[in-house]
Amino acid sequence: MSSLPVLNVGFSNIVFASKILAILQAESAGAKRLRLEAKESSRLIDATQGRKTRSVLVLDSGHIVLSAIRPDSLTKRLEDGDNNIGKEEEEEE
Repeated sequence: MSSLPVLNVGFSNIVFASKILAILQAESAGAKRLRLEAKESSRLIDATQGRKTRSVLVLDSGHIVLSAIRPDSLTKRLEDGDNNIGKEEEEEE
């Protein structure tokens, strides 16, 4: 078991918390531009499982991760260190 802090970005997909530079709302103009640029350069990681994208995570490697979880929920998970979120919360997100 690893002692490195991770963030559950939904549907059992995790990102190392230390690699996250920013969590953006998916509908912002900057997030849309980052998403398009990342897709064109094969740096886009889609962790939404086909759901609506609500958050865009910017990683220190230049990769962009799409999540179906709201930015405020992801931030709360980071602050609380709680990644034991039930499936029902992911379905309502």
